[in-house]
Amino acid sequence: METVTLTGLLHKAAAEFPTRRALSVSGKFDLTHAQLQHIIDHAASLLIASGIHPGDVVALTFPNTVELVIMFLAVIRCRATAAPLNSAYTAEEFEFYLSDSESKLLLIPAEGIKPAEAAASKLNIPLVSAALQDENFKITLSSNPESNIDSVNQLVNDPADVSLFLHTSGTTSRPKGVPLTQLNLGTSVLNIKSVYELTESDSTVIVLPLFHVHGLLAGLLSSLVSGAAVTLPAAGRFSASTFWTDMIKYNATWYTAVPTIHQIILDRHESKPEPEYPELRFIRSCSASLAPSILERLEAAFGAPVLEAYAMTEASHLMASNPLPKNGRHKAGSVGKPVGQEMAILNEQGEIQPPNANGEVCIRGLNVTKGYKNNPEANKSAFQFGWFHTGDVGFFDSDGYLHLVGRIKELINRGGEKISPIEVDAVLLAHPDVAQAVAFGVPDEKYGEEINCAVIPREGVSLDEAEITKYCKRNLASFKVPKKVFITDSVPKTATGKIQRRIVAEHFLAQMSAAKVPKFGA
Repeated sequence: METVTLTGLLHKAAAEFPTRRALSVSGKFDLTHAQLQHIIDHAASLLIASGIHPGDVVALTFPNTVELVIMFLAVIRCRATAAPLNSAYTAEEFEFYLSDSESKLLLIPAEGIKPAEAAASKLNIPLVSAALQDENFKITLSSNPESNIDSVNQLVNDPADVSLFLHTSGTTSRPKGVPLTQLNLGTSVLNIKSVYELTESDSTVIVLPLFHVHGLLAGLLSSLVSGAAVTLPAAGRFSASTFWTDMIKYNATWYTAVPTIHQIILDRHESKPEPEYPELRFIRSCSASLAPSILERLEAAFGAPVLEAYAMTEASHLMASNPLPKNGRHKAGSVGKPVGQEMAILNEQGEIQPPNANGEVCIRGLNVTKGYKNNPEANKSAFQFGWFHTGDVGFFDSDGYLHLVGRIKELINRGGEKISPIEVDAVLLAHPDVAQAVAFGVPDEKYGEEINCAVIPREGVSLDEAEITKYCKRNLASFKVPKKVFITDSVPKTATGKIQRRIVAEHFLAQMSAAKVPKFGA
């Protein structure tokens, strides 16, 4: 197992399924696994000719385009490290990520991305644009290097090569750099392939950004190593109006998304249903807690099992998942069982906790990063007692299914009573007129912390604070009832659709008197 490389798995899939569809850009063209591999190797030879050496970091910033897929895989084929970045970043954000990753080169689309170009120029990082020429299916680089395919053929990818460099979302502080190796990535995609039984007959449409592990590992790479097919939306990003058209046209058998996108898909289904829906093997949800009421509505609407999973960047994405129906129950409110790694619930002394007892979720396995880059303090607290500490509180039930209570730093401590915001979210989302909801802690003079929430009503519905409070009093213990309810039409989200409670809290507290409410610290 320890000789696994992602590149090796991709080569194996291309050899086994050369003529099967690998990658499509909706309505434009299809590439087979053999064609895709050929294009990647050619692009890798251009990077080598551009002076990229093993161990160099190459940053990439593109929408969800074919160029991003090819150049990402070409970078790691060169034994270099790919650092994909969100194309919506500001110049200041690009500057931070480019310097923190110590990037040697920045790859951008032919049409350019001004803030990225400004940051690269300021840092003296060479900038090269990449485009796939449709007529000969070859990548061209603006620097116009000479290709020598032998330079790629001589390279052997090593399991220890650092292939991917990403930053954590930074729920509590500045983002931490996470290096992931060929072995980490290869192990993770095999875990994903195994638990969902992905084969060459599967097909999916990518709805999540590929600069994040969820879309990259679960959507794209696990499909490619299985000989399966992936479709990129023509717009280079998720669009609710084209989603089902693409799913039907490309015979999709599953998709994976964050709860926010599931809710957008559901809302569209309820306001503007499609004449027909494809028969899906399963729908997957990950990256944030999926309320049981949303899971039930998804299953009722689309007639497929909804499998909630648990993942993080440091684990190369997947840690636990609910199984396919033939392999066991899938439980609403649980993220399932560990997949391909060891997992334990530990107390603060590092002792393993029995079923139904809360503690910190800890993992170890070949998919887990060896440590954060240049951050000994973070490594010291994350790696203890021989385990990687996720920062999540949870428990195993008597069937071995993991239930998450919340981030350690997001649990609300109201006068010594610990409240799980996930539990409060689930109650709020079960209200028939609530479209989205998020609970969060705020500083309080009497209790230390108090619970507040933000609620987005369904379209065309009028809701007020009193109605939500009354509903919560019927469904929650009195100390868990939000003291203040913000009725709103939006809540701040990260680029990957995650809701970070600290940011939401700051956003709504800023609307109240700054004199009365202290600003949260880091």
